[in-house]
Amino acid sequence: MATTMRDEIKVGGMTIRFLVEGEESARSVAVFEFDVPTATKVAAAHSHDGYEETIYGLEGVLTWTIEGTPIDVGPGQALLIPRGTVHQFDNAGDVDARALAVVTPGILGPDYFREVATILDAAATGPPDFAALGDTMRRHGLTLVP
Repeated sequence: MATTMRDEIKVGGMTIRFLVEGEESARSVAVFEFDVPTATKVAAAHSHDGYEETIYGLEGVLTWTIEGTPIDVGPGQALLIPRGTVHQFDNAGDVDARALAVVTPGILGPDYFREVATILDAAATGPPDFAALGDTMRRHGLTLVP
């Protein structure tokens, strides 16, 4: 079954587009594409408690820090992030990056990113509400690592 591109969700400087939501696959998989502008750092190290995430590079290079080890993922390269693995990523390159994320099982959805965007937008002039961010992450199967 072919699906059409959904709404774009803006989280900080990133843009997320879900291609397959968990409800469409009986929660077996969720797939989203995300754009990461150059000089973007996702500072919130975290882990996923209930799912694996596979990243496939489409454009540019993202540097994923997995349990303290940096790994560059560029076009045509893939990275598996097992459950419970602490990670974060950034785009330190001089070009914007785009990647595809495959979440199995498909329990992470657009609502998570919309809720995080609301928290970050509310903190436009200062640090985000880390308690609210942690609560949102926990409700969606992620653990914020201080």
